[in-house]
Amino acid sequence: MSVPGPQQPRSTVTRRHVLLGAALFGMTAGCSSLRSLAGANPPPNASDEVFAVTFTDAQWRQRLTPAQYDVLRAAGTERPFSSPLNDEHDAGVFGCAGCALDLFSSTTKFDSGTGWPSFYQALDNAVIERDDGSLGMLRTEVLCRQCGSHLGHVFDDGPEPTGLRYCMNGVALTFRPA
Repeated sequence: MSVPGPQQPRSTVTRRHVLLGAALFGMTAGCSSLRSLAGANPPPNASDEVFAVTFTDAQWRQRLTPAQYDVLRAAGTERPFSSPLNDEHDAGVFGCAGCALDLFSSTTKFDSGTGWPSFYQALDNAVIERDDGSLGMLRTEVLCRQCGSHLGHVFDDGPEPTGLRYCMNGVALTFRPA
């Protein structure tokens, strides 16, 4: 007969942990090749959707840095904790790095602990959302309404009053102080 030892604390794995782990795995495995193998959504400029601001692929490449192009036009993901906008706490507006459309107010920004700028609400008529089944999970992708650029994803584990967490790539955003 064995004598039970002290109980070990349970490890709680949350959806945020799983998503962060998947994102980190994607970074180390090479985002571009992993996205194509996993059947990610086509880049916004390859879809049939029509946006108010459009450029050719060559024009997008000329306008954006390589990191911005990877995120905005190829639905990539930047490394967590790599964007200075993650630590931006001044009053102002976060806009699309592709077309300068205002997307989020600084009043809705919060520290999610994920390493990406997070907001609980987008500005009215600023973003569109669509299903994203890449990386073997169902998520909701967030795109700029005006140019169709990929910004990040929205999850239902944010703070009140909306309960949403718009987890955005900092390289996809600009910041304009108030």
